[in-house]
Amino acid sequence: MKLAKFAALPAVFVALSSSAFAQLPQSRILTAEVAQAIAVDAVANCKAAGYAVTALVVDAMNAPKFLLRADGAAASTTKMAEMKAYSALLFNRPSGPTTPVPAGQTAPPTVIAGTVNNYGGIPIKVGDATIGAIAVSGAPGGDKDAVCANAALAKFADKLK
Repeated sequence: MKLAKFAALPAVFVALSSSAFAQLPQSRILTAEVAQAIAVDAVANCKAAGYAVTALVVDAMNAPKFLLRADGAAASTTKMAEMKAYSALLFNRPSGPTTPVPAGQTAPPTVIAGTVNNYGGIPIKVGDATIGAIAVSGAPGGDKDAVCANAALAKFADKLK
């Protein structure tokens, strides 16, 4: 009788452990290859519009995956791209004001260190999961940075499934 109890015990552990593994969520990562393709395309989009920009792609932990500063892009665009990417990840939405700023007024000041209230940072998502962000900086206006970033994301949307 005691032997039967001990023999059944491993079967119970196997059953419990396999059901626990079945409940783990599926994880997606942003590969270096896809990050590079998105950044290169974003810079090319802005170059075609006449803007020298920096594009930064970060993973879900805000670690850089790929950075490209176009010829002629100001050095400060690198730091601004970092802040836009962090803003997009932290708030899980595109960087910038959530409502249009009235003419003649400035956007509210940044309240969290390392973030910026400018357009150009876009979360990279697979379904509802945020796996990274792209940020573009250097065009004359964050709205133009965001156009370049969104166009690159749209081009590689099939890689983000």
